[in-house]
Amino acid sequence: MSIVPQSVVRHLERLRAAYSNEAARARIASRPADPPKPVGFARRASAATIGRFWDKLAGPGVNPADRAELADPQTLAAAERYSSNIENMIGTVKMPVGIVGPMRVNGIHAYGDYLVPLATTEAALVASYSRGAHLCSEAGGIAAALLNEGVLRTPAFVFGNVSEVGIFVEWIVKSEDAVKAAAESTTRFGRLISLEPSADNEIVFLRCRYTTGNASGQNMVTIATEALCRFIEANSPVKPRRWYIEGNFSGDKKASALGAIMGRGRKVSASITIPAELVEKRLHVSAAGLLDYARIAGLGALLSGQMGAQGHYANGLAALYIATGQDAACVSESAVGITRMEPRGEDLFLSVTLPNVLVGTVGGGTGLPSQRAALNLLGLSGENSAAALAEIVAALCLCGELSIMGAIAAGDFARAHKKLARGRQ
Repeated sequence: MSIVPQSVVRHLERLRAAYSNEAARARIASRPADPPKPVGFARRASAATIGRFWDKLAGPGVNPADRAELADPQTLAAAERYSSNIENMIGTVKMPVGIVGPMRVNGIHAYGDYLVPLATTEAALVASYSRGAHLCSEAGGIAAALLNEGVLRTPAFVFGNVSEVGIFVEWIVKSEDAVKAAAESTTRFGRLISLEPSADNEIVFLRCRYTTGNASGQNMVTIATEALCRFIEANSPVKPRRWYIEGNFSGDKKASALGAIMGRGRKVSASITIPAELVEKRLHVSAAGLLDYARIAGLGALLSGQMGAQGHYANGLAALYIATGQDAACVSESAVGITRMEPRGEDLFLSVTLPNVLVGTVGGGTGLPSQRAALNLLGLSGENSAAALAEIVAALCLCGELSIMGAIAAGDFARAHKKLARGRQ
């Protein structure tokens, strides 16, 4: 009896058959001769540079209708506004944006009834979050709090031996004020709030944690850390053999245990207690039935090795990040977190905690035309607006967890997708 999975055997047999002759093998051979010419490079965007790129793209397979769709008149008129966000711009992609809410949030920084724009191509998603938001608003709103903040950049320094590492770490502790000043000299809003060395023999990872004002802060902390590393290189009593501005220790755009425990960006939590009769009325399942499913889902998260335990934070995060000009790649770390459901007498308590929310209301893509319009719908600007957005993120994720877990517990999950997605195609 074979212990090799038959699906693997079948794939390998097809692979062998496909490349069993010389002509087939030639298809996967290296082709260094006559490489294709690059399309060029343009750092600044304008109607003229967009036009030049499209002229170069002319040829078989390039449809004039595609040019008109991507480089439409409105995009061409506003092209220069995109210059800080992209290179080699050829147009913009239009996505449908749906609205959720008003979603009532009773937060430290976010307090009010919010209209939340979500950009997605997944039917049923906006409907699901809308259902959760309506139920939570009926129950009195979602309590939300920013618990901690600090964007990490973690440079790595390589020394000759562990003795040099000891000298270096001792110097870092004694020189933290000077190191802090070097980093903060590059930014008006960034503040270095902690230096956390972690040694592995002759290598030191230096976790540099910053607050970043109302910006998400990825570029801000990179530039500040570059200055910090240059200062260390020039002033450390033991010179590192080499250093790298990021040692892949920070969890940047990756789900990590460090992020789950210590957080990166803004750590936020949201919670609500919903009366049992309201749960049954809106979700068509009892609070006890929903709690029973939550126990199964928690076990599934544990057995599958999830980083955290939650239903689908990434759905709401990706849709809100794209709509409001956040760095969508940060969803990979922002979607780490914990959802809890517990009984409160006959009622249902639900909380979500996300330790790695990377959002801002200034910088990055937040100033682009459509994204700024989406942020305006939320009414977020000025002092503490990024903290408010982070609390809204947590509240939105809570609404999504409530709705999807309710749908699965009630047996409505597949029916809703069939009705709202497949049924409209």
